Amino acid sequence: MACVRAVRSFAWIVGLACVLNPFVAAQNSSYTTGVVVDGTSFALNGDNVSYRFHVDEDTGDLISDHFGGSVTESVPMLEPSVAGWVGLPGRVKREFPDLGRGDFRVPAVRIRQSQGYAVTDFRYKSHDVVRGKPALPGLPSTFGNDDDVTTLVVRMYDNYSSIAADLTYSIFPRLDAIVRSVNVTNQGQNNITVEKLASFSVDLPYDDYDMIELRGDWAREATKVRRRVEYGTQGFGSNTGYSSHLHNPFFSLLSPTTTESQGEAWGFSLVYTGSYAAEVERGSQGFTRAMIGFNPYDLSWNLGPGESLTSPECVAAYSEKGIGGVSRIFHRLYRNHLMKSKFAVETRPVLLNSWEGLGFDYNESRIYHLAQESAELGAKLFVLDDGWFGNEYPRVTDNAGLGDWQANKERFPNGISNLVNQVTALEAANSSSNLRFGLWFEPEMVNPNSTLYHEHPDWALHAGDYPRTLIRNQLVLNVALPEVQQFIIDALSNILSNASITYVKWDNNRGIQESPSPSIDHAYMLGLYHVFDVLTTRFPDVLWEGCASGGGRFDPGILQYFPQVWTSDDTDALMRISIQFGTSLVYPPSAMGAHVSDVPNQQTGRTIPLLFRAHVAMMGGSFGFELDPAKLAEDERALVPDIIALAERVNPIVVKGDQWRLNLPEDSNWPAALFLSENGSQGVLFYFQVRATVDQPTPYLRLQGLDPKARYTLDGNVTYSGATLMRTGVQYKFNGEYDSKVVFIEKA
Repeated sequence: MACVRAVRSFAWIVGLACVLNPFVAAQNSSYTTGVVVDGTSFALNGDNVSYRFHVDEDTGDLISDHFGGSVTESVPMLEPSVAGWVGLPGRVKREFPDLGRGDFRVPAVRIRQSQGYAVTDFRYKSHDVVRGKPALPGLPSTFGNDDDVTTLVVRMYDNYSSIAADLTYSIFPRLDAIVRSVNVTNQGQNNITVEKLASFSVDLPYDDYDMIELRGDWAREATKVRRRVEYGTQGFGSNTGYSSHLHNPFFSLLSPTTTESQGEAWGFSLVYTGSYAAEVERGSQGFTRAMIGFNPYDLSWNLGPGESLTSPECVAAYSEKGIGGVSRIFHRLYRNHLMKSKFAVETRPVLLNSWEGLGFDYNESRIYHLAQESAELGAKLFVLDDGWFGNEYPRVTDNAGLGDWQANKERFPNGISNLVNQVTALEAANSSSNLRFGLWFEPEMVNPNSTLYHEHPDWALHAGDYPRTLIRNQLVLNVALPEVQQFIIDALSNILSNASITYVKWDNNRGIQESPSPSIDHAYMLGLYHVFDVLTTRFPDVLWEGCASGGGRFDPGILQYFPQVWTSDDTDALMRISIQFGTSLVYPPSAMGAHVSDVPNQQTGRTIPLLFRAHVAMMGGSFGFELDPAKLAEDERALVPDIIALAERVNPIVVKGDQWRLNLPEDSNWPAALFLSENGSQGVLFYFQVRATVDQPTPYLRLQGLDPKARYTLDGNVTYSGATLMRTGVQYKFNGEYDSKVVFIEKA
């Protein structure tokens, strides 16, 4: 009878929602949509995941029941006994916890009323079920059609303050991914201030958990840290104004015994580019609360009567196949349901970027000569980096010119479009196509030594009379201002409309300081997303790459508009293995920009063979070179055409396929990763030896993700069953330090 009641209730809700919301589909089967509603009990079901919660009849609060593997019903929790200071709200698992009414754990929401107090009492009011997934106003968000995703909106209301909170849950059933955001609306007569708002909050059962996060700094992003979740609060975040190098807006909870390939793991990823906070608390009752959302230090968002604030959305994933299983959920979801660019699942052109080869030291003839060499080597895209602009304040060093987006007349007397025409007339070697042209911008920044700053000093972010602190000799433009947004749109449109530029590298080289108010940070993000949306819509054939001194803004919000991000300014191949493996915990390798640079490496001074450097870079979706070919030794230069051919063969599998991290660089002298096409018919194995060994055999490497009953051919030579490759493995011989293998796998 319970199942019958659930279906009848769901059908009634969908019928009601059809009247209320145009996104509701006619089909009402809860088993195909992934949402089951039974009265005021809710379940979001994927192929291998269930997320369940219900409304407490007495309090109107939302109570968490289950987030984990697939289940068919909820098991009631024993009625907690109340003693001591912790009241009933602090002894149950809550979906939208507040502060000030007996739950002393970290809250998901804190709203300061006009009277000064910060107490709220949100209670269930109603709900809707929506086929598909509405977009979030002004924010990047995942998307899908009616067959991909279903959305449940649970409406909460505080009768004392007349504040509404809509909790929006979406389930991608075939991907086992759950997405949540919160919209707060002031329906009262007085102003309120939202001081804290988490996009996702969940209380997990009494148990032991570990937490994984990605920490770092410039040139050492995405360092994986695993630690035990202890009693009390542990967390991280960013108050730099951006997602930052310091911590990535992602974390995972997992059982202490969970490994890369086995055991329970949960992942949480915030679709946002601004300041954020992630908090994990094991409370006095043993429950573990996990949440992520706005950083409360950079919020204080005022809402007048009738106004709303929508949080960024958080994507949550669950897998019983270890942290690798969680990663592959994020990879597939982000490739297919977050990145809007037509290049999201397309192969990328091999490029050569001018920066590490020439820096600021060039003129038009030298750039053209570098482009000629790029074409002769077989590159398909030439990128002119920093230094091409500014006239009154020429950009010959990093202390001038930002904001003045006109080609420098001394360096380019015939204009940038003339150079573009010359370069795109070059034919790439071993190809029937001509060389493409890309250009570097840093549109959100301004140098005091610029015409723009002298005309509009008020456009730079500043806090009254406090000093305007320079970082890298530059200030941050206030992109919250509509006039700044329009200036950026017009400046780039003018360049892109008058030259055949098919690639843009969008850089950002400092954090935000001296803000005029905490709320500016989110207003800045809304303005920036508007700029991104206009430009990427206006120029859909441009391949946009995000960059922020490397991976300072490698986040899902950027990926909505830019299908790739420069992973790190550290191009040292040994460091890059760890950086790229860490980044791949949540982001698809297709989104990673990875280049072969000159040696000794500019960041570490290390000298690593060209082939090893190239094989590491091929694990990124955008492969290229960051060097002056004239400085290559003859034997290295002779290798480049074959390297490019190999990269182009590998790229479709890396861009569209699934990744298995086989040996982790922090655990093994032989890091390894396997990429398999989505249908499993093709694969490519990357296998590295870091340190030389003496009188020691190389261990067998066990593959993953194969069909145990199928047979696979390795490099066209030997054939083994999937069972053999996964349970016995393969063994290769390495020669010395920094040796590497790329092995192609074909399903027979």
